[in-house]
Amino acid sequence: MNTMTAFFKLIRWPNLLFIALTQALFRFFILPFAYGYRALSSNDVKLSLPLFFLLMAASLCIAAAGYIINDYFDLNIDQVNKPKRLIIDKFIKRRWAIVLHVVLSSVGFLLSIYVGYKIWNFYIPFFNLVAILALWLYSTTFKKKLLIGNILISLLSAWVILVLTFAEYRFEIDPLNGQWRRLLKVSFIYAGFAFVISIVREVIKDMEDMRGDYKYGCRTMPIVWGLQVSKVFSGVWIVVLAGCVGIIIVYVLQLGWWISAIYSFVAIIIPLFWVLRKLYDAKSQAEFHRLSTAVKVIMLTGIISMIFF
Repeated sequence: MNTMTAFFKLIRWPNLLFIALTQALFRFFILPFAYGYRALSSNDVKLSLPLFFLLMAASLCIAAAGYIINDYFDLNIDQVNKPKRLIIDKFIKRRWAIVLHVVLSSVGFLLSIYVGYKIWNFYIPFFNLVAILALWLYSTTFKKKLLIGNILISLLSAWVILVLTFAEYRFEIDPLNGQWRRLLKVSFIYAGFAFVISIVREVIKDMEDMRGDYKYGCRTMPIVWGLQVSKVFSGVWIVVLAGCVGIIIVYVLQLGWWISAIYSFVAIIIPLFWVLRKLYDAKSQAEFHRLSTAVKVIMLTGIISMIFF
Protein backbone atom coordinates (compact mmCIF):
# COMPACT_ATOMS: atom_id res chain seq x y z
CA MET A 1 0.00 0.00 0.00
CA ASN A 2 1.47 3.38 -0.99
CA THR A 3 1.29 6.49 1.18
CA MET A 4 -1.56 8.12 -0.76
CA THR A 5 -3.75 5.02 -0.54
CA ALA A 6 -2.94 4.75 3.16
CA PHE A 7 -3.92 8.40 3.67
CA PHE A 8 -7.32 7.92 2.04
CA LYS A 9 -7.93 4.83 4.14
CA LEU A 10 -6.91 6.75 7.25
CA ILE A 11 -9.41 9.55 6.63
CA ARG A 12 -12.17 7.01 5.84
CA TRP A 13 -12.92 8.37 2.37
CA PRO A 14 -16.22 6.42 2.01
CA ASN A 15 -17.48 8.11 5.20
CA LEU A 16 -16.41 11.50 3.84
CA LEU A 17 -18.34 10.79 0.64
CA PHE A 18 -21.34 9.98 2.82
CA ILE A 19 -21.04 13.37 4.57
CA ALA A 20 -20.69 15.16 1.24
CA LEU A 21 -23.74 13.33 -0.17
CA THR A 22 -25.79 14.16 2.92
CA GLN A 23 -25.05 17.87 2.69
CA ALA A 24 -25.49 17.98 -1.09
CA LEU A 25 -28.91 16.30 -0.92
CA PHE A 26 -29.95 18.70 1.83
CA ARG A 27 -28.80 21.71 -0.18
CA PHE A 28 -30.41 20.67 -3.48
CA PHE A 29 -33.59 18.96 -2.27
CA ILE A 30 -34.52 20.12 1.24
CA LEU A 31 -33.81 23.83 0.79
CA PRO A 32 -35.96 24.11 -2.37
CA PHE A 33 -38.76 22.31 -0.48
CA ALA A 34 -38.43 24.68 2.49
CA TYR A 35 -38.40 27.75 0.30
CA GLY A 36 -41.35 26.70 -1.80
CA TYR A 37 -39.36 25.32 -4.75
CA ARG A 38 -38.07 28.73 -5.75
CA ALA A 39 -34.78 28.78 -7.62
CA LEU A 40 -31.73 28.22 -5.47
CA SER A 41 -30.18 31.33 -7.00
CA SER A 42 -32.87 33.48 -5.37
CA ASN A 43 -32.25 35.74 -2.41
CA ASP A 44 -34.22 33.33 -0.22
CA VAL A 45 -31.18 31.07 0.14
CA LYS A 46 -28.49 32.63 2.27
CA LEU A 47 -25.79 30.05 1.60
CA SER A 48 -24.77 30.58 -2.03
CA LEU A 49 -23.41 27.67 -4.04
CA PRO A 50 -19.70 28.64 -3.68
CA LEU A 51 -20.13 29.17 0.07
CA PHE A 52 -21.97 25.86 0.35
CA PHE A 53 -19.04 23.99 -1.19
CA LEU A 54 -16.63 25.79 1.14
CA LEU A 55 -18.76 24.83 4.13
CA MET A 56 -18.88 21.25 2.86
CA ALA A 57 -15.09 21.28 2.54
CA ALA A 58 -14.86 22.53 6.14
CA SER A 59 -17.07 19.64 7.31
CA LEU A 60 -14.98 17.11 5.39
CA CYS A 61 -11.69 18.48 6.75
CA ILE A 62 -12.96 18.41 10.34
CA ALA A 63 -14.32 14.87 9.95
CA ALA A 64 -11.09 13.65 8.32
CA ALA A 65 -9.06 15.18 11.15
CA GLY A 66 -11.32 13.42 13.63
CA TYR A 67 -10.77 10.03 12.00
CA ILE A 68 -7.00 10.56 12.07
CA ILE A 69 -6.81 11.52 15.75
CA ASN A 70 -9.13 8.66 16.66
CA ASP A 71 -6.82 6.13 14.98
CA TYR A 72 -3.81 7.84 16.58
CA PHE A 73 -5.07 7.29 20.12
CA ASP A 74 -6.66 3.92 19.29
CA LEU A 75 -3.45 2.36 17.99
CA ASN A 76 -3.08 -0.20 20.80
CA ILE A 77 -6.76 -1.13 20.78
CA ASP A 78 -6.81 -1.49 16.99
CA GLN A 79 -3.83 -3.83 17.15
CA VAL A 80 -6.20 -6.23 18.95
CA ASN A 81 -9.53 -5.46 17.24
CA LYS A 82 -8.45 -4.93 13.63
CA PRO A 83 -4.72 -5.59 13.15
CA LYS A 84 -5.05 -6.01 9.38
CA ARG A 85 -6.53 -2.52 8.97
CA LEU A 86 -3.84 -0.58 10.81
CA ILE A 87 -2.51 2.49 9.01
CA ILE A 88 -0.69 4.57 11.64
CA ASP A 89 2.83 3.37 12.42
CA LYS A 90 2.54 0.86 9.59
CA PHE A 91 2.18 3.17 6.58
CA ILE A 92 2.01 6.66 8.14
CA LYS A 93 4.23 7.64 11.06
CA ARG A 94 2.57 8.87 14.25
CA ARG A 95 4.12 12.34 14.08
CA TRP A 96 2.77 12.80 10.55
CA ALA A 97 -0.66 11.72 11.73
CA ILE A 98 -0.61 14.55 14.29
CA VAL A 99 0.57 17.02 11.63
CA LEU A 100 -2.24 15.93 9.29
CA HIS A 101 -4.77 16.27 12.11
CA VAL A 102 -3.64 19.81 12.94
CA VAL A 103 -3.53 20.90 9.28
CA LEU A 104 -6.99 19.50 8.43
CA SER A 105 -8.55 20.88 11.61
CA SER A 106 -7.03 24.30 10.94
CA VAL A 107 -8.20 24.36 7.33
CA GLY A 108 -11.70 23.31 8.41
CA PHE A 109 -11.85 26.02 11.06
CA LEU A 110 -10.49 28.75 8.75
CA LEU A 111 -13.01 27.84 6.07
CA SER A 112 -15.74 28.00 8.73
CA ILE A 113 -14.59 31.48 9.77
CA TYR A 114 -14.65 32.64 6.15
CA VAL A 115 -18.14 31.26 5.47
CA GLY A 116 -19.40 32.66 8.78
CA TYR A 117 -17.96 36.07 7.92
CA LYS A 118 -19.46 36.09 4.41
CA ILE A 119 -22.96 35.26 5.65
CA TRP A 120 -22.52 37.16 8.93
CA ASN A 121 -23.22 34.12 11.07
CA PHE A 122 -21.01 33.36 14.07
CA TYR A 123 -22.73 30.03 14.76
CA ILE A 124 -20.79 28.31 11.96
CA PRO A 125 -17.19 28.88 13.17
CA PHE A 126 -18.18 28.53 16.83
CA PHE A 127 -19.92 25.17 16.55
CA ASN A 128 -17.36 23.80 14.08
CA LEU A 129 -14.65 24.69 16.59
CA VAL A 130 -16.70 22.87 19.23
CA ALA A 131 -16.84 19.88 16.85
CA ILE A 132 -13.04 19.89 16.46
CA LEU A 133 -12.53 19.97 20.23
CA ALA A 134 -15.23 17.34 20.76
CA LEU A 135 -13.53 14.95 18.32
CA TRP A 136 -10.24 15.39 20.17
CA LEU A 137 -11.87 14.78 23.56
CA TYR A 138 -13.76 11.80 22.18
CA SER A 139 -10.53 10.19 20.99
CA THR A 140 -8.57 10.91 24.15
CA THR A 141 -11.19 10.44 26.86
CA PHE A 142 -14.88 10.06 26.09
CA LYS A 143 -14.61 7.06 23.76
CA LYS A 144 -13.61 4.94 26.76
CA LYS A 145 -16.53 6.15 28.89
CA LEU A 146 -19.98 4.66 29.22
CA LEU A 147 -22.38 6.23 26.67
CA ILE A 148 -20.72 9.68 26.66
CA GLY A 149 -18.67 8.94 23.57
CA ASN A 150 -21.62 7.33 21.78
CA ILE A 151 -23.81 10.37 22.42
CA LEU A 152 -21.07 12.78 21.37
CA ILE A 153 -20.50 11.08 18.01
CA SER A 154 -24.26 10.91 17.44
CA LEU A 155 -24.59 14.65 18.09
CA LEU A 156 -21.80 15.32 15.61
CA SER A 157 -23.62 13.16 13.05
CA ALA A 158 -26.70 15.33 13.53
CA TRP A 159 -24.54 18.47 13.19
CA VAL A 160 -23.60 17.43 9.63
CA ILE A 161 -27.19 18.35 8.72
CA LEU A 162 -27.86 21.11 11.23
CA VAL A 163 -24.80 23.12 10.19
CA LEU A 164 -26.59 23.89 6.91
CA THR A 165 -29.76 24.87 8.75
CA PHE A 166 -27.84 27.21 11.05
CA ALA A 167 -26.16 28.70 7.97
CA GLU A 168 -29.60 29.74 6.74
CA TYR A 169 -30.47 31.46 10.01
CA ARG A 170 -31.03 35.23 9.88
CA PHE A 171 -30.92 37.22 13.09
CA GLU A 172 -33.76 39.37 11.88
CA ILE A 173 -35.91 36.38 10.92
CA ASP A 174 -39.46 36.05 12.19
CA PRO A 175 -39.58 32.78 14.21
CA LEU A 176 -43.08 32.20 12.86
CA ASN A 177 -41.93 32.57 9.26
CA GLY A 178 -43.44 29.66 7.32
CA GLN A 179 -40.30 28.90 5.31
CA TRP A 180 -38.07 28.89 8.41
CA ARG A 181 -40.48 26.68 10.36
CA ARG A 182 -40.66 24.23 7.45
CA LEU A 183 -36.86 24.13 7.21
CA LEU A 184 -36.50 23.56 10.97
CA LYS A 185 -39.09 20.80 10.95
CA VAL A 186 -37.45 18.80 8.15
CA SER A 187 -33.94 19.52 9.47
CA PHE A 188 -34.71 18.14 12.91
CA ILE A 189 -36.42 15.08 11.42
CA TYR A 190 -33.24 14.16 9.55
CA ALA A 191 -30.92 15.27 12.36
CA GLY A 192 -32.96 13.16 14.78
CA PHE A 193 -32.73 10.21 12.41
CA ALA A 194 -28.95 10.67 12.16
CA PHE A 195 -28.64 10.91 15.95
CA VAL A 196 -30.64 7.77 16.77
CA ILE A 197 -29.20 5.58 14.01
CA SER A 198 -25.71 6.68 15.05
CA ILE A 199 -26.39 5.73 18.67
CA VAL A 200 -27.45 2.26 17.51
CA ARG A 201 -24.38 1.85 15.30
CA GLU A 202 -21.96 3.10 17.96
CA VAL A 203 -23.23 0.60 20.52
CA ILE A 204 -23.07 -2.24 17.97
CA LYS A 205 -19.50 -1.21 17.14
CA ASP A 206 -18.71 -1.33 20.86
CA MET A 207 -20.00 -4.91 20.90
CA GLU A 208 -17.76 -5.69 17.94
CA ASP A 209 -14.69 -4.16 19.62
CA MET A 210 -15.20 -5.60 23.10
CA ARG A 211 -12.01 -7.66 23.14
CA GLY A 212 -9.59 -4.80 22.53
CA ASP A 213 -11.62 -2.31 24.56
CA TYR A 214 -11.63 -4.61 27.58
CA LYS A 215 -7.89 -5.21 27.35
CA TYR A 216 -7.12 -1.49 27.50
CA GLY A 217 -9.58 -0.51 30.22
CA CYS A 218 -12.44 1.01 28.22
CA ARG A 219 -15.79 1.35 30.00
CA THR A 220 -18.11 0.91 27.04
CA MET A 221 -21.68 -0.32 27.45
CA PRO A 222 -21.07 -4.00 26.54
CA ILE A 223 -18.19 -4.14 29.02
CA VAL A 224 -20.01 -2.37 31.87
CA TRP A 225 -23.56 -3.66 31.36
CA GLY A 226 -22.95 -6.77 29.29
CA LEU A 227 -23.93 -7.88 25.80
CA GLN A 228 -27.57 -8.63 26.54
CA VAL A 229 -28.32 -5.24 28.05
CA SER A 230 -26.50 -3.55 25.17
CA LYS A 231 -28.60 -5.52 22.69
CA VAL A 232 -31.80 -4.49 24.47
CA PHE A 233 -30.64 -0.85 24.50
CA SER A 234 -29.93 -0.92 20.75
CA GLY A 235 -33.14 -2.83 20.06
CA VAL A 236 -35.29 -0.29 21.89
CA TRP A 237 -33.83 2.55 19.84
CA ILE A 238 -34.34 0.57 16.63
CA VAL A 239 -38.03 0.11 17.49
CA VAL A 240 -38.36 3.80 18.42
CA LEU A 241 -36.75 4.84 15.14
CA ALA A 242 -38.93 2.48 13.11
CA GLY A 243 -42.00 3.81 14.92
CA CYS A 244 -41.07 7.42 14.15
CA VAL A 245 -40.49 6.60 10.48
CA GLY A 246 -43.86 4.83 10.49
CA ILE A 247 -45.57 7.98 11.83
CA ILE A 248 -43.92 10.04 9.10
CA ILE A 249 -45.10 7.52 6.48
CA VAL A 250 -48.69 7.91 7.69
CA TYR A 251 -48.31 11.68 7.47
CA VAL A 252 -46.85 11.76 3.95
CA LEU A 253 -49.51 9.34 2.71
CA GLN A 254 -52.06 12.03 3.56
CA LEU A 255 -50.13 14.31 1.20
CA GLY A 256 -50.27 11.70 -1.53
CA TRP A 257 -46.52 11.00 -1.43
CA TRP A 258 -46.89 7.31 -2.24
CA ILE A 259 -43.39 6.81 -3.64
CA SER A 260 -41.81 8.37 -0.56
CA ALA A 261 -43.93 6.21 1.75
CA ILE A 262 -43.16 2.98 -0.11
CA TYR A 263 -39.45 3.82 -0.26
CA SER A 264 -39.29 4.56 3.47
CA PHE A 265 -41.07 1.33 4.36
CA VAL A 266 -38.97 -0.88 2.07
CA ALA A 267 -35.58 0.83 2.45
CA ILE A 268 -35.71 1.87 6.12
CA ILE A 269 -38.33 0.08 8.24
CA ILE A 270 -37.87 -3.45 6.84
CA PRO A 271 -34.02 -3.29 7.12
CA LEU A 272 -34.33 -1.93 10.68
CA PHE A 273 -36.36 -4.93 11.75
CA TRP A 274 -33.93 -7.23 9.94
CA VAL A 275 -31.10 -5.74 12.03
CA LEU A 276 -33.24 -6.13 15.15
CA ARG A 277 -33.81 -9.80 14.40
CA LYS A 278 -30.15 -10.54 13.66
CA LEU A 279 -28.91 -8.50 16.62
CA TYR A 280 -30.36 -10.84 19.23
CA ASP A 281 -28.68 -13.86 17.63
CA ALA A 282 -25.31 -12.15 17.09
CA LYS A 283 -22.38 -13.40 19.15
CA SER A 284 -19.16 -13.14 17.15
CA GLN A 285 -17.13 -10.10 16.16
CA ALA A 286 -17.85 -10.84 12.48
CA GLU A 287 -21.62 -10.87 13.09
CA PHE A 288 -21.51 -7.52 14.89
CA HIS A 289 -19.37 -6.11 12.08
CA ARG A 290 -22.00 -7.16 9.50
CA LEU A 291 -24.74 -5.54 11.60
CA SER A 292 -22.72 -2.33 11.92
CA THR A 293 -22.34 -2.27 8.13
CA ALA A 294 -26.08 -2.92 7.70
CA VAL A 295 -26.93 0.01 9.99
CA LYS A 296 -24.60 2.20 7.94
CA VAL A 297 -26.50 1.21 4.80
CA ILE A 298 -29.77 2.16 6.53
CA MET A 299 -28.23 5.55 7.36
CA LEU A 300 -27.54 5.94 3.64
CA THR A 301 -31.04 4.94 2.55
CA GLY A 302 -32.51 7.30 5.13
CA ILE A 303 -30.47 10.22 3.82
CA ILE A 304 -31.28 9.36 0.19
CA SER A 305 -34.97 9.79 1.06
CA MET A 306 -34.31 13.55 0.86
CA ILE A 307 -34.64 13.15 -2.91
CA PHE A 308 -38.39 12.60 -2.51
CA PHE A 309 -38.92 16.10 -1.20
